[in-house]
Amino acid sequence: MLDLDGEAIKSTPEVTQLLASILQDFQHIPPEYLAAAGASRADAPQFVSPPDNDNTPTRSSGTTDATNVMHYPEWDFRRRHYRKNWCALREIEMQPSPEPFVEQTLARYRGLVVDLRRTFEALRDGNKRLRHQISGDNIDLDALITAHADAAAGHEMSDQLFTQHRRTDRDIAVMFMVDVSGSTKGWINEAERESLVLLCEALEILGDRYAIYGFSGMTRKRCELYRIKRFDDDYGADVRARISGIKPQDYTRMGVIIRHLTRLLNTVEARTRLLITLSDGKPDDYDGYRGEYGIEDTRKALLEAKHTGVHPFCITIDHRGHDYLPHMYGAVNYTVIEDVRQLPVRVSDIYRRLTA
Repeated sequence: MLDLDGEAIKSTPEVTQLLASILQDFQHIPPEYLAAAGASRADAPQFVSPPDNDNTPTRSSGTTDATNVMHYPEWDFRRRHYRKNWCALREIEMQPSPEPFVEQTLARYRGLVVDLRRTFEALRDGNKRLRHQISGDNIDLDALITAHADAAAGHEMSDQLFTQHRRTDRDIAVMFMVDVSGSTKGWINEAERESLVLLCEALEILGDRYAIYGFSGMTRKRCELYRIKRFDDDYGADVRARISGIKPQDYTRMGVIIRHLTRLLNTVEARTRLLITLSDGKPDDYDGYRGEYGIEDTRKALLEAKHTGVHPFCITIDHRGHDYLPHMYGAVNYTVIEDVRQLPVRVSDIYRRLTA
C-alpha cells in the first residue's frame, strides 16, 4: 500500500506490477528508485523489465581480469522471463601451484594409466564396419542371403553385397565445467584434480580438442570462471600447474557459467560439441539462488545450449542427484557416482562411452 502524508494512494495495475517486480528482485524498494514528482527525466530512476528471449551477453569496458566483466541474463521461472544483464561474470586464470601433483597422480595410478592409454589408442585407431556396399573387403552374408531370396521371388538382386572397414574420423570438441565451490574441499577437490589429470592423458592420445574451466563465485555480482585449459592451450607445464592449483572457492551459480561456456564452445568448428559438468551438488548461491529457482535457471541454460547443438552431460557425486538431474539434464544425460574415491577411475571411462 502506498501512502502520501498519511493518506492511502490507489495505484494502477501497472505500478502494482512494477513494485512487485522490484520487491522480488531486491526484497525492498531501493532509495534511488524513489523520485519526487516533477523530477527531470535524467534524474528519475529507470527500471526496465528483461525481455523474454534476450540471451546476448554485454561486455563492460576494461582490459584486466578484474574489470573485464560480461553480463548475462538469468531465467526467472516465476515471472516466465529473463532478468536482463543480471549476472556479472569474470574470467580469471586459475592460480598455478608448484606442487608435483600431476606427477604424483600418474605414479599413484600407474596401472590405470597404462590401461587407459591402451583403451584410448584402440578408440583412436578404431575402424567402422560398413555394410551393404557395392564393393569391399568381405562378403556381407546377410545382404547376400537377402539378395538370393529376392531373386528366388522374382525380384532384382541388389549389388550391395560387400562390407568395408573405414577408419572412424573423430571430430569432437569437449568443454569440461568443473565445480570448484567451497563444498568440494578435501577428498572431493583431490578426486577432481586426479580425474582431470587422467582425462588429459587420455584426451592427448585421442587428439580430441578440449578445454577445462572451473567455476564458483558469490552472488550474481561476482560469478567467476577459472581458466585451466583453453582449446588452444597445450597440455604442458602451465596447464599442469593450474590443475595442481585448483582450490575450493565459494558457491555454485550454474546458469551463467553454462551460457558463457556454450558461447565459447560454439566458436569451435566440430561435428560434436560436448559440455561435461563435474560437480558435487545442485545449483546454489548466497543470494537465494537455490532450490527451484537455481534448478530452473540451470535447466533453461542447458536447453539453450542444446538448441545451439551443444550436448550437455553431468557427472556428479551427489547421491541425491537422481532427485533433480533428470529434470535439469534429461533422463540419460547424467550419471551419479556414489563413492568420491571412484571418481578418477570412472570419469575417463564415462568419456570413452560418451564419444565411442
